[in-house]
Amino acid sequence: MYMFKYVSKRLGLMIFTFFIIFTMSFVLIKLLPIPTTALPGQDPKVVMKTLEGRGWITNIQEGENGVWTYDRVPIFIQFGLYIKRIVTQGDFGIVTTYGEYLNMNIWKVFVSHLPPTILINIYSTLIGVPIGLGLGILAALKKNKWQDQVINVIIILLISVPSIVMALMLQYVFCFKLGWFPLTMSTSNDYFTWEVFRSMIPAVFALCLGSIAGYARYTRAELSEVLTGEFMLLARTKGLTKRQAIFRHAMRNSMVVIFPSILSEFISVLSGSLIIEKMFGINGVGGLYLNSITFQDYDFFMLLSGFYTLVSLAAGIVIDISYGFIDQRFRMGAKYDVSSEL
Repeated sequence: MYMFKYVSKRLGLMIFTFFIIFTMSFVLIKLLPIPTTALPGQDPKVVMKTLEGRGWITNIQEGENGVWTYDRVPIFIQFGLYIKRIVTQGDFGIVTTYGEYLNMNIWKVFVSHLPPTILINIYSTLIGVPIGLGLGILAALKKNKWQDQVINVIIILLISVPSIVMALMLQYVFCFKLGWFPLTMSTSNDYFTWEVFRSMIPAVFALCLGSIAGYARYTRAELSEVLTGEFMLLARTKGLTKRQAIFRHAMRNSMVVIFPSILSEFISVLSGSLIIEKMFGINGVGGLYLNSITFQDYDFFMLLSGFYTLVSLAAGIVIDISYGFIDQRFRMGAKYDVSSEL
């Protein structure tokens, strides 16, 4: 019951926070100049009528020398129309200035580019988590020995070098010099073929190397602290072997901190994949996000901003709730009664 109340409260706060961020983004975007310039091959009148149909402008008039005049619709009226279309029609808008997808449904374009983004993040997590946890466990068990020193050096290097620099090094060495992988991802939509997976590998490692260092650091720090706890000495005196004490008690207690860090690292990787996708030519959501800014396609930018904001907010709830499932001693939302101890 306590957990249900806690989750309900957090969901309500998440929706409220998302609405505030979404509203602020919409208002700030609408303060920018409206892109009314017709692209090559476009009829300026069609462009203006499209903007009027979307509720952006009104009172359109064609002046002398082909100069168009119009009045802006008040921002909050635009926002009301925008929310109404999303709720009642599922209409997130059409592409107005992003030339490659001009006049296409924004939601359909977004969904078609979502699989590559999700896949490279899932692959990076599946590779990074076991390697990072393994290095962290080894470093904790061999603390202050040569294995620990080597792993610490690797962790420092991976954390210090920016992911963009690491990506360039991977491209240069493994794609350009050695020729083991293509420089950019395959354009095929058969995402589960070997050819496509092979073309994803450089981007996946560029994303997960930093995560490996993070997992290893968290695991080493937490497991080293748990191994020195008094309950570990008690477990050994009760007859458990060192291996049994580690896997039955030390690992379980350390996972209370380690597991939420895995979730937070996944979200940070998802956010960091924007630049990596661009560098490796991955036709995912990250490229759409950056190009929507370049082409000043405001409806496209709003959808993608909402997507990344919602993912980040949802991750915070998942991380908090995970504590209660990993360690039953946590009771999210319960109030501690001091008088019961008196």
